[in-house]
Amino acid sequence: MSDQSASRVPAWLQPLLWPLVALAALLLFNLLFTEGFARIEIKDGHFYGSLVDVLKQASRVMLVSLGMTLIIATGGVDLSVGAVIAIAGSVAAQLLVQAHAGLATAILVTLCGCLALGLWNGALVAWCGVQPIVATLVLMVAGRGVAQLLTDGQIITVERAGFTFIAGGYFLGLPFPVTLVLAALLLTSVLTRRTAMGLFIESVGNNETASYFAGVNARAVKLFVYGFCGLCAGIAGLIEASAIKAADANNAGLYLELDAILAVVVGGTALTGGRFNLLGSLVGALIIQTLTTSILTRGVPVQYTLVVKAVVVLAVCLLQSESFRARLMRRKSA
Repeated sequence: MSDQSASRVPAWLQPLLWPLVALAALLLFNLLFTEGFARIEIKDGHFYGSLVDVLKQASRVMLVSLGMTLIIATGGVDLSVGAVIAIAGSVAAQLLVQAHAGLATAILVTLCGCLALGLWNGALVAWCGVQPIVATLVLMVAGRGVAQLLTDGQIITVERAGFTFIAGGYFLGLPFPVTLVLAALLLTSVLTRRTAMGLFIESVGNNETASYFAGVNARAVKLFVYGFCGLCAGIAGLIEASAIKAADANNAGLYLELDAILAVVVGGTALTGGRFNLLGSLVGALIIQTLTTSILTRGVPVQYTLVVKAVVVLAVCLLQSESFRARLMRRKSA
């Protein structure tokens, strides 16, 4: 697809153009070579099928990518979301199994704790001046240890019907995790597009000094985005623990921070900060999950999974680069 044809695409759709092309190509590949991939059944008012499973499996990355998008838009990054996911599952399991707390209490305490962890990262970055990659790396390492201490290094099994519903239930025919993603997207869109917060986030990412002289409280903005990302990671942690009906501090959220960052980048948000695209991040998360599903269904050895994923992500990022496409066009014309 040439830049001239891309220019005829509506302005709001242009940032999503190449991610949507990549997602469509992956879906088309599976439709052609994976038997039953497009089959969707309705049983007891619920939707079932491979496409529904892709949405459900991608829910954790999509949730975290929403919070990660806002952080990257300020010029930062959060490497601790995987550890926060592990902590969320461990705290919820301890409250439900050991403390015999109610489901609502366990969820509320867990999410408040994850919010506090996000605010801790934000305080280190905004108030202490620690580089984001260093500040969040501290929690990435220490948080995984905290999760293991909470569970005493064991896998805690949780048998609660309400807790299982978080990952296994349905709402309006769709898996409940998909409903949580849609609710989070709506909330994030309202906060960033219907209030001045979105403008503040982009201004801090573009030029923090200029934002300061314009009256923007950069510290408050950074506290908000890191706290919000911690909250999103907490919800993702509840989904993961609910899916396996247990708290696994060693493996919960492992490498998920990398998938979230890749989803944001593939979705069109630059790591240098500034303008961000929430829908693009969700499309990026779907690309990563569809690619993972394709690799598993085609029988590709597990050791090649990360390599194949990296190649596809690199290809999408290169296609998004205007300078790279211009070089291709010049070489093609020559």
